Amino acid sequence: MNILILGNGQLGQMLAQATIRLGHACLLVNTRTNQVMPAGAHVPMQLSIAEAVDWADIVSWEHEQLDPEHVQLAADKLLTDPAKILPLTHRQLEKQLCDDLDIATAPWVAFDTQEQFQTAVTQWQGKAVIKAASGGYDGKSQWRYNSDEPGDLVALGDTAGRQPGIIEAMIPFQCEVSIVGARAADGRIQCYPLVENVHRNGILSHTFAGFNNLPAHLQQKAEHAFRKITEHLGYVGTLAIEFFVVGAGDSAELLVNEIAPRVHNSGHWSMQGTNISQFALHIRALTNMPFAPFITQPTLMVNAIGIAQIPDSLWQDGEAAPFWYGKEARPGRKVGHVNFHVNDRAGAEALAAQWAPELQILS
Repeated sequence: MNILILGNGQLGQMLAQATIRLGHACLLVNTRTNQVMPAGAHVPMQLSIAEAVDWADIVSWEHEQLDPEHVQLAADKLLTDPAKILPLTHRQLEKQLCDDLDIATAPWVAFDTQEQFQTAVTQWQGKAVIKAASGGYDGKSQWRYNSDEPGDLVALGDTAGRQPGIIEAMIPFQCEVSIVGARAADGRIQCYPLVENVHRNGILSHTFAGFNNLPAHLQQKAEHAFRKITEHLGYVGTLAIEFFVVGAGDSAELLVNEIAPRVHNSGHWSMQGTNISQFALHIRALTNMPFAPFITQPTLMVNAIGIAQIPDSLWQDGEAAPFWYGKEARPGRKVGHVNFHVNDRAGAEALAAQWAPELQILS
């Protein structure tokens, strides 16, 4: 099949590599310049987006912020209705979707104007995270609030309240986890085991995968939420759900934090840690290729953030698999990642403590 990917950043390029390995053809669209690119090269082709869509059997995307013009051009080739993923690009609608599907989240309230924000925040009790409804990622467009130490609410309204958003309770959670899986065009669903994510300054620092250290019933709960959401949306492809784990042992529960209708940073471990990467899983889902049981091994994924290059020693380390995205480095920007094969959780934590500071400039 011919597959066109809207977006040619690192996720698009890794999707393209998986497409080619599975025997399909792939082109990508630079959504900033509206140029069509071949896989593996940022060199524009003499091909319009409309011509690329005509060439394609299937159109997919690397990021959910889709250009309406691209959607209109590719409407007949998209396997998921973009209108149905709109709730996943807007925090108010995302929270409401979870409420409608009876999927637990932290308590929240919406606001659309500065006046509504001032009313909501003065009535709020306890600690909260304020998030802009649209845009913002990796900790951007987020603010902290504590009703016990409210500070200057007028100044807060001039920043956090200047656009629609939500006020969300800050939950005392045990850890943050995510589930990545895919729903195929014929309705089949397959999910990876839950992984544990560690954030620094609101940015994913590293992921522990394949350790089976979480309460067993949480996998079933996560997959149940995954099925509810993807079936409700008629979603086809890879999707990720981030959760907070609250409570411990048999009483542990999951609260949805965010949903990403695409391949996800917390799934990068799968490129070395299992037999089918999240990128290959996405292409298999789009093309109705067979799924296969996952064979996983303990893996640590550490993001490279804001650095100019990955140290030479990691390129020479047989237990490390570095990936460099070819981006200009600036603090807080993801420029690559490294997957490490590990034997146990203690070894993974030691590697994370060693390499996260070396690989990450956050501010």
